[in-house]
Amino acid sequence: MTEEQLSSYHPTLPPTTEEDRFSWLRLLRSRKVGPATFRRLLREHGSAQNALAALPEMARAAGIEGYETCPPGVIEAELKAAKAAKAQLLCLGSADFPNALNDLNDAPPMLWAIGDVSILHRPAVAMVGARNCSSLGARMARGLATDLGKQGHVIVSGLARGIDTAAHMAALDTGTVAVMAGGVDVIYPAENTDLAHKIAESGLRVSEQPMGVTPQARHFPRRNRIISGLAQAVVVVEAAAKSGSLITARDALDQGREVLAVPGHPFDARAAGCNLLIRDGATLVRSAEDVIEALPQRDLITATRPQLTPTITKPNPPTALHKAILTRLGPSPIAEDQLIRDIAASAGEIGPALVDLELEGRIQRQPGGLLSLSA
Repeated sequence: MTEEQLSSYHPTLPPTTEEDRFSWLRLLRSRKVGPATFRRLLREHGSAQNALAALPEMARAAGIEGYETCPPGVIEAELKAAKAAKAQLLCLGSADFPNALNDLNDAPPMLWAIGDVSILHRPAVAMVGARNCSSLGARMARGLATDLGKQGHVIVSGLARGIDTAAHMAALDTGTVAVMAGGVDVIYPAENTDLAHKIAESGLRVSEQPMGVTPQARHFPRRNRIISGLAQAVVVVEAAAKSGSLITARDALDQGREVLAVPGHPFDARAAGCNLLIRDGATLVRSAEDVIEALPQRDLITATRPQLTPTITKPNPPTALHKAILTRLGPSPIAEDQLIRDIAASAGEIGPALVDLELEGRIQRQPGGLLSLSA
């Protein structure tokens, strides 16, 4: 009954009815059930309803007396609050769930979202940094967010004071996602209330927490993995040697994302974390061009792919897409993002095809979201 890290990824079929979504929420909100345990329970019991029925006995077997699953009334209240806030529930494996999170072992099974959910399927760059940032740091964040937005990149951040605020504000016109530590309907800090409303109008606010939850210290590190997971890269603008921004950078490295940092003066404590990241191999950022150069370049990859056949470059029929995937994969694992770029198909097309092939036993997922042909 303790939270665990899965050793491999198993596709989760999304709920298809209101009853299923209700049960998913109730299972996830039950005591001692986190993202990894949630997936394990679904895998072992076949449905959230079956898992809920089995939980009390599992708890007794683990020495936990008097265990009760989340009461239905709690979920009814959460759904009522979500309706009032005009929040939408995104479930792992569904078409509107961000594909960037699908390959994470600790991906949130569900996200509450307020705003334009289609923005989650655009390329994104995360920007994080100090809450007590310098005026120069805020200026740098605004400039990077503006220029990256003009290049078609969504800016992901955490709605905190300082660098987060500067990045969100600069990206309001081009697209920004605020990942919140508390409930998606609870604005923190309060001074960003107006900004949060503007983000919901032109971008998106998301959270894995229940509606109405006030953010607490323990929520922020968990929130950070979603910030990095949604993006192709994380740019740290200003950060102390021990800060939440460095936690996000570590999450990004674990998830296979690019980590970049803006250098600062050695005497400025707010730049110490950035300078450490650069010393340890993070890409140094002077402008948006440095960020773009560090990102995967679809056009470059497509242009240097002479070995691929016309069938692979135009995999619209399902059978052709399956063939393209099998042709590209081998015994050595590759990242799903790399596969998507090589085949030049959309993530929405690739995802279902991968599930089909995995269920057929023809491909397998490795830790870290890697894919290979089945042995």
